[in-house]
Amino acid sequence: MNTFRQYLELTKPRVVALLVFCAVIGMFLAVDENGQRLLPGWHAVVFGTLGIWLASASAAAYNHLIDQRIDRLMARTSHRPLATGQLTPMQVFVFATTLGVVAMLVLVLLVNVLTATLTFFSLIGYAVIYTAFLKRATPQNIVIGGIAGAAPPVLGWTAVTGSLHPYALQLLLIIFVWTPPHFWALAIFRVDDYSRAQVPMLPVTHGVRYTRWHIFFYTVLLFLVTLLPFLTGMSGLIYLLGAVVLGGGFLWYAVRLFNPPDDFFAMKVFNYSIVYLMVLFAFLLADHWLVEPMVHPAIRFDPVV
Repeated sequence: MNTFRQYLELTKPRVVALLVFCAVIGMFLAVDENGQRLLPGWHAVVFGTLGIWLASASAAAYNHLIDQRIDRLMARTSHRPLATGQLTPMQVFVFATTLGVVAMLVLVLLVNVLTATLTFFSLIGYAVIYTAFLKRATPQNIVIGGIAGAAPPVLGWTAVTGSLHPYALQLLLIIFVWTPPHFWALAIFRVDDYSRAQVPMLPVTHGVRYTRWHIFFYTVLLFLVTLLPFLTGMSGLIYLLGAVVLGGGFLWYAVRLFNPPDDFFAMKVFNYSIVYLMVLFAFLLADHWLVEPMVHPAIRFDPVV
């Protein structure tokens, strides 16, 4: 059981759970080429979710492998299996590679090639481009690398439809803009960790106050971006009300962060950001299915001319 827990920890289960949640929401928000709602078939949901979960877990394990030196220096990550020597780099490499290969086989053979291709590039984007290069190269690492972490709802969408849609890209944009204020709040709380590990996170290179301003600006941008689903007709008033209330809460946290009541407030912002994203996507889902009736993918109604 101890060995199992070590391998499970490599997959970052809580982070991956949020990614898979967003992917599943993307599946149930998908529409066809005529804009009709689709009720995803069990095949796409089961194997699409499995493939995306395996790929996300693989990327997380590669992150452990590449960041093992950093992890040993940071209190937040010093307990990880590689940092403590409970697993060897070769064991982690084999585990991560196996997960990645199985993920690609599941997606190619049981879902569709487009989803497999996008998932592969997302895996490479996080595990290699972000973790191995951007994380150490620039304080804007999380902004540039955030595109990989924003992909899950698009992957879920393509798993059902086999094609991209502008609505799916709006979901990607929301997570892309959400990522910097979400992660920078954690970086503020762990600034000493990142400084000790010599990782050029924004609060390390430019200071905490500068980072607070960036969190505020990105939160304002996020508030505006989350209005797009309503403005483009993707969602209705149920979603709009939820987005405004949640966005208002996020803005309150961002403003309060300028003069926080205690040293732990940045973590409260970080935790709120997670709840924010989950509830926002829940509002999207509720609005999608409650406003108009469902249309099963096997059923089509041609308009009468």
